[in-house]
Amino acid sequence: MKIKTWLLLSYFIVMILPLTAAFVLFAWIQAYHQDLNVEEYVQKRAQLQSLVSVLDDPKWYEINAERAQVEKLIQPQVSIVLYNRDGVVLYTSDPLRVSPQFSLGRKSLYENLYALQQGYRAYSYKQPVFSGRELVGFFDIQLSRDEWVSGVSQRVWLVAGLFIGLFALIYLAVAIGVHRKLNSRLNHLMRQMTAFAQGDTVRELPEGKDEIGHLTGHFHQMRRQIEAARQKLAQEQREKEFMIAAISHDLKTPLMSICAYAESLASEQALSAREREEYRGIIFEKAHYMKQMLDDLLMYTLLQSPTYEIERVEVDGGEFFDMLVSDYEPLCKEKHIELLVRSEVRGNVRVNPNQMIRVADNLMSNALRHTKPGMRIWLAAASSDRVPMEWLFDFVKEEARLDRPDSVFLIVQNEGEGIAPDKLPHVFDPLYQADPARRKQEARGAGLGLSITRRILEKHGGDVAIYSKEKIGSCVICRLPFMNEEGEPK
Repeated sequence: MKIKTWLLLSYFIVMILPLTAAFVLFAWIQAYHQDLNVEEYVQKRAQLQSLVSVLDDPKWYEINAERAQVEKLIQPQVSIVLYNRDGVVLYTSDPLRVSPQFSLGRKSLYENLYALQQGYRAYSYKQPVFSGRELVGFFDIQLSRDEWVSGVSQRVWLVAGLFIGLFALIYLAVAIGVHRKLNSRLNHLMRQMTAFAQGDTVRELPEGKDEIGHLTGHFHQMRRQIEAARQKLAQEQREKEFMIAAISHDLKTPLMSICAYAESLASEQALSAREREEYRGIIFEKAHYMKQMLDDLLMYTLLQSPTYEIERVEVDGGEFFDMLVSDYEPLCKEKHIELLVRSEVRGNVRVNPNQMIRVADNLMSNALRHTKPGMRIWLAAASSDRVPMEWLFDFVKEEARLDRPDSVFLIVQNEGEGIAPDKLPHVFDPLYQADPARRKQEARGAGLGLSITRRILEKHGGDVAIYSKEKIGSCVICRLPFMNEEGEPK
């Protein structure tokens, strides 16, 4: 039997007795109530008439009236409240029930007039008082039902006493059944959890087909997931250690060069002015290279944090992207590379300008490194309906998703050797170099540029993809969302 079914059955057995007791109690009280109802009602009506004959006098509803005769009507079972015509209390025999500072709302004041209302503990009656045709006030009388309440209380205790013993026996039987059916298996599961938390080996036993079996199965599934996560964290830790070692090694070479040339400049050796200028230029170049590596490492570390948010501002897309793609012509001419630029962006975007400049610099730096003199680089910024499709390589048109609405695309495409298919999925990994030989020949950073680019775009709510084919070239497409009417990315 499923534990759920078993528990529901036990719950039904435990609950049916109180419900039965409640039904018997209700039936008994109803019978008692019916026996006394008519007699009690006649008595209360007669008592009420004697009270009404006194309270239906307009003089009691004057502000400074002496109400000695009204106070004579007060008994332990009688409560009287007098209101003026606006519902303000003029007199109350029971300040605990109605405060002298109390004021009754108009709706409540005119509700249930002339009706003897039967409640559990008392009868209530309310009536207006007139002086001629003018309304001067209201009186509210409550007649307690002490005898009826006492009878009901006695029957409640009697019924409770009859059923409490049987209820305790049934509850004890169910508790023992729950202990035997659940506790032993749950304790075993807890021991397994404790062993897993302490790093001990956990042996999987048959799980069973009920809910505890399913719970045990979920625990073992969670255990396997946690072990996989631990392995992933260990792998990430190894990658971090490798990154630190790699960057330390990359920093060591320029640092040694700086030290060597600085010592040469500081020594008394006879150096020509040209040599000194050359040494200072090398020192500056190596220092700039180290600064760039450290900046990339710091930015990559910040972007790795899920709590780090890039501060963005709203900019006009046309003006911003015109500026973003306009500064690379001199560098391309210096390397004898043809640069084709287009900017057709319409709408506002929310960006961090400095970080987007870093993205463009990273992509153009990669394109320049992998483009030989005489070849071409295409740089475009365009809305989703203005992408220069005639520029794109055919394989990019087939693979890329450029039909996404409400987006602006930053595209950097270059002719060159391209990237091998087995290396393409790893280009956004930190420190990954598709061409390891180039790392030694033309080192310009820590190998974090594309990783930083991807993180920056994700922080902007966008994404980046790279497409490449050997012997043809590569294309990097960055997507940013436009803003909606509320100023948030669409």
